[in-house]
Amino acid sequence: MSDSTVQPSEPGVQPLIQPKPTLMEDAYRRLEEMIVTLEIAPGSVVSEAILSRSLNIGTTPIREALQRLAREHLVQILPRRGVIVTEVDVQQQLQVLEVRRELDRLILRSAALRASAVERKTFTSLAEHMRLAVEADDVRAFLRLDGEFNERAAAAARNPIAAETVAALHAVSRRFWFFHHRDLSDMPQTADLHIGAMRAIAAGDEQAAARGAEHLIDQLVALAKSRLPQI
Repeated sequence: MSDSTVQPSEPGVQPLIQPKPTLMEDAYRRLEEMIVTLEIAPGSVVSEAILSRSLNIGTTPIREALQRLAREHLVQILPRRGVIVTEVDVQQQLQVLEVRRELDRLILRSAALRASAVERKTFTSLAEHMRLAVEADDVRAFLRLDGEFNERAAAAARNPIAAETVAALHAVSRRFWFFHHRDLSDMPQTADLHIGAMRAIAAGDEQAAARGAEHLIDQLVALAKSRLPQI
């Protein structure tokens, strides 16, 4: 997470600490959040030079971050023409969720089985931080915590193939949810599902963790289908 990690207001809950990111990681996280939260709108044309000046980061880390974002379907790199932020696409979201259903279930179940004692404490802390983010109605903090949950669950699952595959899909889902969430006011419900999955991993409950993955995908599929044109 970035320096803007949710700061808990209750005693006994410590902020989550991440190692200092590389310049590429910093560029990626900042750009990913700007795209996911529509600060850089779908269809926008951007350039390495403009982003470098805006973020005060060199063009090489920016270029590497954009290449990763292209693999995650958030931008399209057009040689000699620049970089275009992809549109929010309901059919793409449904395809992403079809793949995520299988991978998320595997990852969360495996994380519940294989997480270390330290990792289990981290999932408990993540759940508390997400609760606080919802109480504060802080959607950006919620999205950062969602992203960290995905990363930590993938790491705890001890399956780098699944982790690498699913990493390219989560940002698309987060942007789609952010694009539509104001219509539904469903952040508390979405957070509750995440918190349940986090606590299942912390408790080592493989079946509950797998069910948590299913419930999260079910909710996202329902949201996506509600955005389909009505015939």
